[in-house]
This record gives sequence, structure tokens and C-alpha cells, in this order.
Amino acid sequence: MPIIDIIVFITYLILVLGIGFYYYKKNKNTNDYYVGGRNMSSFHVGLSVVATDVGGGFSIGLGGLGFIMGLSGSWMLFTGLIGAWLSAVFLIPKVIHKAKKLNFLTFPQLLKDSYGKKVALAAGIISFIGYLGFTSSQLLAGAKLAVGTFPELGLENALYIMGAVAVIYTVFGGIKAVIYTDTFQWSILMFGLIFIGIPIAYNALGGYETIVNTLPDKLFSLTNLSWVKFINWFITIVPIWFVGMTLYQRIYACKDEKTARKAWYIAGFFEYPIMAFMGIILGLFARVGAEQGLFIAEGFSGAAEMDAEIGLPMLLKTVLPVGLMGLMLSAYFSAIMSTADSCLLAASGNFITDILGLKEDNPKAIKISQIVTFVIGFVAILIASYMTSVLDLMLLSYSFMVSGLLVPVLAMLFAKHKKPVAALASMFLGGFTTLILSFLDVNIPFGFDPILIGIIASLLVYLLVKK
Repeated sequence: MPIIDIIVFITYLILVLGIGFYYYKKNKNTNDYYVGGRNMSSFHVGLSVVATDVGGGFSIGLGGLGFIMGLSGSWMLFTGLIGAWLSAVFLIPKVIHKAKKLNFLTFPQLLKDSYGKKVALAAGIISFIGYLGFTSSQLLAGAKLAVGTFPELGLENALYIMGAVAVIYTVFGGIKAVIYTDTFQWSILMFGLIFIGIPIAYNALGGYETIVNTLPDKLFSLTNLSWVKFINWFITIVPIWFVGMTLYQRIYACKDEKTARKAWYIAGFFEYPIMAFMGIILGLFARVGAEQGLFIAEGFSGAAEMDAEIGLPMLLKTVLPVGLMGLMLSAYFSAIMSTADSCLLAASGNFITDILGLKEDNPKAIKISQIVTFVIGFVAILIASYMTSVLDLMLLSYSFMVSGLLVPVLAMLFAKHKKPVAALASMFLGGFTTLILSFLDVNIPFGFDPILIGIIASLLVYLLVKK
């Protein structure tokens, strides 16, 4: 890689680390560290929400979907739009006032208020495990991006570098560093995609006629997916907006209900159509490049021989001129780290508050939180080193949390009578049903995802025990 691109990329990393160290001195307690003093604006929170939800896993994963499915892969993020706007209408008004009144730092604290300590502890464990896996998926996405650009670096070395940067600024800066770096990083990503990645790749591939004639028509259709796949995406992604710890932290960080709802509307719009189509189109362009033989020098004579998630970074490496490659690489690392940092802080918050039960007035709370965040980040890097697919790891983490937590959360929001034993039973049966079916690779009728069985099992046991 040319020295100018390396300088651009290193400058970006220094700026991100600088934001983390800047807020290191401004965090006085865990209230600052985990929810930013509860006075954040809708613009910063909204961009942070979409940066966290779409982030690197979906950025690289969307590129992979565009490579395989074409434009129909964009429907995955349409479910993100639905989830964002539904939670803005039904969730935020029910939780933000209570959260501010009782100074909640985490999502399971809401369940504790409705169901008691045991349910909150179980929710904390489930959320912690889910976000640990999700953090790993983002770090793996960064490593894949780096290897697609610097093949000589190796996946393991790339993972260690990516992990170290994300962990360090998150450990020091807390949620404010996360939210403000998300805004900075998301701006870089949007600029990079709109003004650099898409137009340069479009021209390098020969323009509209060449692109359309290179690939089969189905890849340019919005109906190139089964209804089962769409339902699988829907039941996996929409509910996360009701059970995601990263999202509750941002609700708590908003200064009022109006701010929070506006932030969620902003996030939904950026998810679909903006980010959905930009990510998919670049993945589609990567498929065109593979079919045209652009990656022969990298050892790939066609699309069939490639990991779909490597296609996008390889395309950028091939078509971008000196100087712009460093900026575009920074843009994609921005997306990845904007999710990795949020998930890491969510896992840390669950462990510190919901599992350890550390009190906010503990004089060593900040130091303990930082140490725990570092350790969790280290473990996430180790997990990522054993995985191969970004999207699979990400969706498995989603599925585990959703199938375990969705039913108790909906009951908390809408049921008149709440029974702790029913909530506890539904959490464990739902979450672990999904995990077991996934690990055993059990074939579900019609091709449905195991999460559907997990949610149904969770609902049935809740209703049975509640009687």
C-alpha cells in the first residue's frame, strides 16, 4: 500500500484514539461512563444508533449479500427501519421517564423493576453473552477488511490491530467517546461511500451497460429472495430494537423523550434506504469485478472461488487511486469500530451493573469499569480468532438475545400482571433453544431460522407458567 494511504489511515486512527483520551478526564462516575450524563442531542445519538446497528458487520455483511443476492439483499436493512420506528412509537415513551427517575444504566435494570433481581441477573447474563459475540463479529469484520486490503498482513495480525484500537479508546472514553466517535466515523463512511467508493468503482467497471450485462438479471431485482428469508431477517432484526442494550444506553443518554424519538427516526431513515442500497451496490460491484477478472492477481479467477465478504475490500483496493484508498479504508474501519465500541461498552455495562452489581457511588467504579471493559475486549478478540463468517456470528448473537429476551420485554411493556418465574423460564428456554438448534444445525421446516422456534418456545413457556 502506498505511503500516502498509510499516512491517511494512521492519522484517522490517531484522531479516534484522541477522542477517547479526551473524554477519559471528563468521566466522573459510571453515569457519565455508560449513559453520558443523560443530556445528549438527537443528532449525535441518532447517528450513533445507526452507526452501531449497521456498522461494520452489516457493512461488510451487506457487501457479501450484494455479492451473492444483488439488490434484494437491501431488504435486510428495511427490517432495521421498521424496528427503529416501532420502538420510537411503542418503547421509548414507556421507558425513558422511568429510566431517568430511577437512574438506570442498563436494560436489565428495567426488568428488575418489573420482575425482580433474579430476572434482571438472567437478562444481564444473556445480554452480556450476546454482546460479547457481537463485539467479536465486528472485530472479525475489521480484520477481513484489512486482509482484503493488505493480504500480507494476515487475518490474525489484522484482528489484533483492529481489536487493540477499538478496545483502547472505548476503555478510556466510555459512552461519550463512543457516541462522538460514532458521529465522526459515520460522517467519514458516508462521505467515503457517496463521493469515493461508489462513483470510482462504477467508472472503473465500465459504467451501467457493462455492469448490467456482466451479471444475471436476478441480481438487479428486488424480488430475488424467498419470503422465508425475509421473515427470518424480520424476526431476527426487528426485535433487537426492543432488547438491545446498546439502544437502551442511548435512550438513557438522551435528554428527553422528544430527543430520543427524533434520534430513532433519524436512525431508521439512514438505515433504509440510504445505507442499505449503498452497501449492497458496492457488494454488487465487487461481484462484477470478480466476473471481469479484476482479482486474478489476488488468486481469484471468478466469483465462485471467493469469500463473498472479502469481495468488497478487494474491489476498493483494486480500483481506488493512491490517497483515496487510505480514506476509504478509514471509512470502513469507521463503520466497524462504531459498532464494536458500542457492543463492547454494552457487554461491560451488563457485567458491571447487572452481574457484579457494582454501585455507582463506589469510588473505584470508573477504574473497575475500565478494567472489565479491557478484559471483555480481549476475550472478544480471542473469540473472533476462531470464527470465519461475520454475518453468521452477528446473526447468531442477535438470535440468542432476541429469543431469550423478547417475550419478557413485551410482557413488561404491555401485560398488566407480570410473573417473575414465567419471565425467567421463558428467557432460558427461548435463548438456549435457539443456541442448541443453531449449533446442532437442525433443519427447521420451510427453512425458517432457529430463532423462530426459540421465540415460540419462550412464549409458550411464559404463558404456561404465568397461569
